[in-house]
Amino acid sequence: MSEINVLGVLGTGVIGAGWVARALARGLDVAAWDPAEGAEKRLREALDNAWPALERVGLFPGASIDRVRFMAGPEDVAQAADFIQESAPERIDLKTELHARADSVADASVIIASSTSGLLPSEFQSACRYPQRVIVGHPFNPVYLLPLVEVLGGKQTATAVIDTAISIYSDLGMYPLKVRTEVPGFLSDRLQEALWRELLHLVNDDVATPEELDAAISYGPGLRWAIWGTCLIFHLAGGPGGMRQMLKHFDPALFPWTRLEPPVVTDELVEKMATGCERQAGVHSIAELEQVRDQALIGVMQALQSVDLGAGRVLNERRQHIRQAYEDAGT
Repeated sequence: MSEINVLGVLGTGVIGAGWVARALARGLDVAAWDPAEGAEKRLREALDNAWPALERVGLFPGASIDRVRFMAGPEDVAQAADFIQESAPERIDLKTELHARADSVADASVIIASSTSGLLPSEFQSACRYPQRVIVGHPFNPVYLLPLVEVLGGKQTATAVIDTAISIYSDLGMYPLKVRTEVPGFLSDRLQEALWRELLHLVNDDVATPEELDAAISYGPGLRWAIWGTCLIFHLAGGPGGMRQMLKHFDPALFPWTRLEPPVVTDELVEKMATGCERQAGVHSIAELEQVRDQALIGVMQALQSVDLGAGRVLNERRQHIRQAYEDAGT
């Protein structure tokens, strides 16, 4: 099975709500659950906020913001769903419990995936009846727009399950990146963590403010990263000699600028970080900034569409998929 009809979402915070929005835009039904008080209201507000961006990138036949049901418990979600995406807080005990509860009632063919950004599937699949169907499908915020999802299994995960999950994520309009080795933090977060650690040092040591460091990325390397990753960008930086020339002249050992260990996150550092970000946000709420972010991301992806690169290629495939879906539906 490479297509599903009902996506089950356990946990409807920022990431879980993003999964709900992506599935609804694909024309699926969603069964969702979150134990927090007011969770359903917050989910529906998040969907209202995300829907304009999804309308802009294109909706599949039957796509409706009303096709989400809020369920009483994880078992109810597991019984209703064809594919389950757990997006609970990053606590191994909680994830182990939720996977076991979903596994206890879900049909044996239903894949159970976790949105964890660094915990290992071998750990939270340990209490399941069918550990072979448990994987990680790690997305990126906003889930309903960014196509990347890192996919990996644990020691007991079946290879066929990973292949099926990759097919399902592709059908959701994503770019599934198979992580071949079960390593903490996977791939993208390990790269982001290095940048985040260095950023905290620079703020902590009063070298730069959060605003200055954001500008150092958004006006320079961040624009290049929207096209290719660091490796190919640096390959071009080496000129005709490519990466070989780059490494010859820019061996990191020759420029020991960075710090390896993270700083202690003191109250003072928290205040510096928060104050700098709040200055950048100005009078705008988080919801308002999310809509600005969404429109900017769509603009970048649309620019990449014209050269069929990266996220632009995925968006081209999504548009083609939508057209075919409408043709198949006869509308």
